[in-house]
Amino acid sequence: MLNRKFQSTKRQSACPFNSAHPGAAPYTAEYPYTGAKNGLPGTQIGGIKVPADGDTAHAFEAPGPNDIRGPCPGLNAAANHHFLSHDGITTFSELVDAQQNVYNVGYGLAVTLATLGVGLDGDVITQKLSLGCDATSRTSATGSLLGDELGLDGHNKFEGDTSLTRNDYFLANGDDYSFNGTLFAMMDATCEGNFNRDNLALYRSQRYAQSRATNPNFYYGPKSTLLYGAASFLYELFPSGGPAGTPDLATISSFFGATPNGAGGYTFNNAEQIPADWYNRAAPFSILDAAVEIVALYAEYPVLLGGNAGVDNFDELGTFGSVVSGGKLSGNASDVVCLLYQLVTDDIPSSLSGVLELPLEVIQWAAGKLNPVYAGTGCPLLTV
Repeated sequence: MLNRKFQSTKRQSACPFNSAHPGAAPYTAEYPYTGAKNGLPGTQIGGIKVPADGDTAHAFEAPGPNDIRGPCPGLNAAANHHFLSHDGITTFSELVDAQQNVYNVGYGLAVTLATLGVGLDGDVITQKLSLGCDATSRTSATGSLLGDELGLDGHNKFEGDTSLTRNDYFLANGDDYSFNGTLFAMMDATCEGNFNRDNLALYRSQRYAQSRATNPNFYYGPKSTLLYGAASFLYELFPSGGPAGTPDLATISSFFGATPNGAGGYTFNNAEQIPADWYNRAAPFSILDAAVEIVALYAEYPVLLGGNAGVDNFDELGTFGSVVSGGKLSGNASDVVCLLYQLVTDDIPSSLSGVLELPLEVIQWAAGKLNPVYAGTGCPLLTV
């Protein structure tokens, strides 16, 4: 089992209610960043200092006890700098804008990730999403199409087993969102201070082996490809200058809120933040760029997709469209591009015994958001 000697205290025992909803701090003519506003494309020109000198509206502010944070350090940091609403209840437009303005994520990928988040874990009517726990009373106005809106903590939707620094859901009584210092230390030991593609590919394979060996409910399906995409953010988005920068321990620790505890492990400091004197990447990180990195990370240590029906009782997924064959992920980045579209516009296996059947309203909403940015990719698109 996992050694939790260095694991920090559970972030929140219950989902907090915060009556104050400030919304993201507005962008101004003086501080436009990439110019993304209202869920529309920005300039896609990066190399911008974030936060800009003098932009006090986007200065770091640690979250309080009633602010929601979840399993994604990049979004947590954006909320802590008010690029997303500081209370942790965000919107589709805020997500699209912040990804572009903070990290210079390409517009198409920003729309994809925001659609996945809101479509799978939020509310497509209000277009609101909790960055962490189930805040249905605040994200839904009329009753959710998905039932409870679990937020990004929701298991086997956006979040999944083998996270870089979070526990598997079934190994921690449902706590798949709190920072685990033991896992961060394991990642640091594997990467040896350089969180690049090769080292993170190795660490991803180690986490897969660890979870498969210890989690009787382990599941690693098509949505698990998102875990490779998330790993690529550590060297594509988090270094100052993006891939032109260095994904070193100081940078990654800042985004993850990790502080050495003096005993070989790490504790959580509640301060996930953009490092000082930090610039975003010059060129936008596109849908195809993300797919290329997913394929590259997976190809270094290919593993079987599937899940456990008890410890040491693994069943492979088999075939899923053109992207999974014989339990293995396709090596064609174009197939992965189409999978990213399909994850929220089709019924996708979410366990060994079932699929996540999305309501028609969610699928139609998602297709309406994604079709414009996937036009020309060659992927079959739904008619809406």
